[in-house]
Parts: sequence; C-alpha cells; structure tokens
Amino acid sequence: MSTVSPVGPAKGYRRIATEEAFIPSELHRMYRELVASGSVDDPGFNSLIGYYLGHPSERARNVSERLQDLGERRLADMDSAGIDMQILSLTSPGVQVLKPDAAVAMARLANDQAAEAVRRHPTRFAALAAVAPQNPAEAAKELERAVTKLGMKGVIINSHTLGEYLDDPKFYPIFEAATALKVPVYLHPNTPSKKMIEPFLESGLDGALYGFAVETGLHALRLIVKGVFDRYPDLTVILGHLGEALPFWLFRLDYMHRGTVSSGRYDFLKPLKKPVSAYLRDNFYYTTSGMPWAPAIGFTQSVIGMDRVMYAMDYPYQYVHDEVRAQDALPISDADKKAFFQTTAERVFRL
Repeated sequence: MSTVSPVGPAKGYRRIATEEAFIPSELHRMYRELVASGSVDDPGFNSLIGYYLGHPSERARNVSERLQDLGERRLADMDSAGIDMQILSLTSPGVQVLKPDAAVAMARLANDQAAEAVRRHPTRFAALAAVAPQNPAEAAKELERAVTKLGMKGVIINSHTLGEYLDDPKFYPIFEAATALKVPVYLHPNTPSKKMIEPFLESGLDGALYGFAVETGLHALRLIVKGVFDRYPDLTVILGHLGEALPFWLFRLDYMHRGTVSSGRYDFLKPLKKPVSAYLRDNFYYTTSGMPWAPAIGFTQSVIGMDRVMYAMDYPYQYVHDEVRAQDALPISDADKKAFFQTTAERVFRL
C-alpha cells in the first residue's frame, strides 16, 4: 500500500481533496459507443466526452487514462502532490445521459467499484455515491444502499439530467434520502443543456472554461428560489469551484430577488423564509476544485464563512502539482488551515 509523502514539511493536518473524479472502464466504453453512434441528444455531452475520449492531444489522453485508475498511478499522483486522501466521485455527466435502466445498473456498478477501491486503500480514499436521477425512486434506494452497505459519504449529482433540474418535485425522493441519511449532495457541473448551450458552443465556452459554472450556478439558484431548502431545511449541498461565482453575487441576488418577489413579476415565484444569501451560507459548503487562487479563496471564506470552504484539486482534470504548496501558504491561521484541508471535510462527510 502506498504511503503519503507530503509536499514540504509536516503541517499538522491531513490534506483531503474533496472533488476527485473517476470512471469505470465499462462506462468509459459505453461513452465511446454513445458518441460514435450519436444516440445521445445532448450537444454538450458529445462535445465534452468526444474530446476527452477521442482527441489526440496529450491532455485528453492523460485525463482519460487517469480517470480509469483507482490504484497505483492515482496514489503516486497524490503522493507527489501531497494529497493524503481523495474523496472519489463519478465523473460528469456520470450515468445521467443513459436510458433509465442502464443508468440504474451503471450507478450500482460504479458504486461497487469505488467501494472496492476504498476497501483496498481505506486511509487514502473515501467516495460519494452515483445515482440515476432518471428514476428518482431507484436513485433514493441506491443512495441508501451506498451509504448503509458500502460506507459512502454522500451523493454526486452532475447537475442537469438531459435538461431536467432537481427543483422538480419528482426528484424530491433523492433529497428525502439524503436528509434522512444525513449525507450531503455534491452538485457537480455538467455542460449546459441542449436548450442553453448554443452560444457557449459557438465560442468554445461550453466546458470548464465558463459553461460549467454558469449551468451549475443556475441549478443551485433554482433549488433556492423554488423553495427546496424551505421544504428540506437540513439539506446540505456542496458546490465546487468556489461556488461557481455565486459568493460574488450575494448582494445582488438578495436585492433583485426581493424586488422581483415583492413586485409579483412571476406568479410562480413565492416568498422564501430567508434571503437567498442566507441559504448560500446555511445550506451550502464550497470547495476550491479548479480554483487554487488565494484572493478568490480568501474572498469566499470572508463572505461565506471560514468553516464552509474545503480544499479540492479537481483531479485529474486539473492536476496542478504545486497547488498544495501554494495553499499551505494561505494567509490564514494554522487552525483555519487545518479546517480548510482536513476537519471541515471530516465533519461534512463524516469521515
């Protein structure tokens, strides 16, 4: 079993990376078949997955290979960068582009494989459960199995499922299961849906460069303004990439939402129990995946709360070898660094 070799001197905390992707080889092959056949009516999927599975560039090849490794290569990368533990999650879009029956079966297979990796390396890996929102009742059952039988620490939802969002009441069984099990929902990016992607694709902005943040931030706000957190006040949602820019918008979100509701502009938009910003502070946690930039981290910590921001790398999509060393030097106290790298994750994911 590999042992960690931290970057730099011992700092008095474990470095837990909280948004780290993998894919079973079976799903990898299925993606190839779907792209080749053109059978998924989702331009974002075909653009993103077509690139990572078929482009000859070194970046595409490295990401594709690393996604499939839950053994020595991944552990060596972690050791080299100074990561003590990864929280594994099925890469976007997960099973959410598959037919319902295939999605349910593939989510179960992915969870079994992730759980096996955790069993082999219990001090190095933990995992989030994959589910198939296409069948909300089965998704809730699989989440219960994954948490109670496999020891998983939450659930990963790769944003929209073929254009459908979790504020639709038909998806509420997933939230009911998560709250009953007391585990978080990690709302991870997906490419913009078919209805919104065209201007992003036209300018090459559909993926992580910008489209991911726009689409996932939209999804998070839909959950808030449609009253999901008033219905499920104990629901915990995690956003990566420092909240997909939402912390920067706190004042305007409150101001404009208050004005929109009070004016009666939309019949379906009802008053909430709290300001939008309160839900973003009370029901959400944030990770730094893909955003190893001290000014942005510091801003998010200042407006959301030091105890709401956790470290993540976004491996293997953004494997920045010296990232840990830079974040060891964040201008915060040693106690806050320990919370940032270790204890907040231990609390949220019940590690």
